[in-house]
Amino acid sequence: MRTVTFKGNPVQLAGTELKPGDQAPDFKGLAGLNPTALADTPAKARLFSVVPSLDTGVCSMQTKKFEEGLKALGDSVAAYTVSLDLPFAQGRFCTAEGVTAMKTVSDVHDHSFGKNWGVLIESGLPLKLLTRAVFVVDKGGKVTHAEYVPEVTNHPNYDAALAALKAAAGK
Repeated sequence: MRTVTFKGNPVQLAGTELKPGDQAPDFKGLAGLNPTALADTPAKARLFSVVPSLDTGVCSMQTKKFEEGLKALGDSVAAYTVSLDLPFAQGRFCTAEGVTAMKTVSDVHDHSFGKNWGVLIESGLPLKLLTRAVFVVDKGGKVTHAEYVPEVTNHPNYDAALAALKAAAGK
């Protein structure tokens, strides 16, 4: 079983760790109240920024940092924040923070994103959350960048993720 730490304590992750070159797995999430899956994302370079909850400081900052980084790439990419937050909470966050480029996917229904992408914290916490991770997927559906942040409360490597997204977009 794979582990990361949450405030220094080990927690176990469900699923298999994705690596560059792997085919991006499917998922069944919610974009607002609309069902969404990998096939519903556009066939262009995509960033999946995975956070435990948008109601925390690091997760909020992560979403806003990627939102800012996307401005230079425009419509050549698509970007998503994935969490177990309810779609209503995700929508409220994006409205309050002016987040428009980063779309949200709620994995609250069946945790299929968490399980299939290897980011569901399965045990070690009193509730299920997604671990902090960042993935870049190219237009053909291949993972080109995967970062599972070893300590959930730390930030990902924004520069590496944005560079990978830029490369996947051919920029």
